[in-house]
Amino acid sequence: MSDMKKNNIDVAFFSDPSTIHLMTGYLSEPHERILAFMIFKDATPILFTPALEIEDAKATVSNIQVESYLDTQNPWEIIQTLIISKGILHSNWAIEKQHLTVQKLEALQEFFPRGCFTFDYSPFMANLRISKSADEIEKMKKAGYWADEAIKIGALALHAGVSELEIVAEIEYQLKKRGISQMSFDTMVLFGDNAANPHGTPGERKLKTNEFVLFDLGVVYEGYTSDVTRTLFFGDAPSEQQEKVYNLVLNAHDAAMAKATLDMSASNLDGIARNIIADQGYGTYFNHRLGHGLGQSVHEFPSIMEGNEMPLVKNMCFSIEPGIYIPNEVGVRIEDCGYLDEHGFHSFTFFPTHLTAYTDFMKS
Repeated sequence: MSDMKKNNIDVAFFSDPSTIHLMTGYLSEPHERILAFMIFKDATPILFTPALEIEDAKATVSNIQVESYLDTQNPWEIIQTLIISKGILHSNWAIEKQHLTVQKLEALQEFFPRGCFTFDYSPFMANLRISKSADEIEKMKKAGYWADEAIKIGALALHAGVSELEIVAEIEYQLKKRGISQMSFDTMVLFGDNAANPHGTPGERKLKTNEFVLFDLGVVYEGYTSDVTRTLFFGDAPSEQQEKVYNLVLNAHDAAMAKATLDMSASNLDGIARNIIADQGYGTYFNHRLGHGLGQSVHEFPSIMEGNEMPLVKNMCFSIEPGIYIPNEVGVRIEDCGYLDEHGFHSFTFFPTHLTAYTDFMKS
């Protein structure tokens, strides 16, 4: 990496699996084991994996030295030997401070007592992820397709008396049958007043007629994530409050989608949706940012929120997800993720958003 010499970095040590995937093409979740990618100023980079993954790693990467360790070995001792073999003794390190745990940092400091670990590569990696390639966008489109399919599966399973957890189970079971093995986060299905908790937990709450069902879900497709929220009305006729809140959120969502443009600040885009809701007296009930970046991780830099003056750039992928949450009464959120270019915002998800979307879907 060209800036290593500029910043006098001897070792760039990457520990975030999504970073390693981005830089090498190798995707793995090591859990409690050690997975690392090390880049040097003047030597071949090293991908370091648990021994049980080394053959997969070798088959995936090229022009990278692949090394591993057994569970019975100390991985940090092996990393020390590998780096000393590169002729690196008194070293300046770059690390990912947003990911590297204190425990792992202390292990590095133990085996490299003369190393300096102050340089943070996290901001660099965040900026590297902002603009997606055409191939990345295609994978995210496919992830979006499966998110739409998940909403359809959930909608078809709704009936009075079913529990939130039963719908979650049906969605994930049917997706697995169709080859989608991983959700991008814990699937959220919330009924009625439970949906007034923006990040509520599905439970045994039973569905009743004439209440909202909030789906917030996504899948991982070839290492890339999707994220979509739909709030479906289950019943015959919404109350005046339900209709007003829903249409207000929908107006805010649609306005932000329509007005997102290159070089607009993230703060300005947030304001487009937020002002629509605030002008009708519901501003205090929209209590989160408008959106977030996504890609290999479902929550990436940047935040689309008030105060973030960062300009939106071409092929930036992010969510637009306004919501209103009135405690113990009603919760509505509508979310689409997409990418931005000179023609505007292009959503990855297409399940309808109008208030009668569920009824219309069941009739189709």
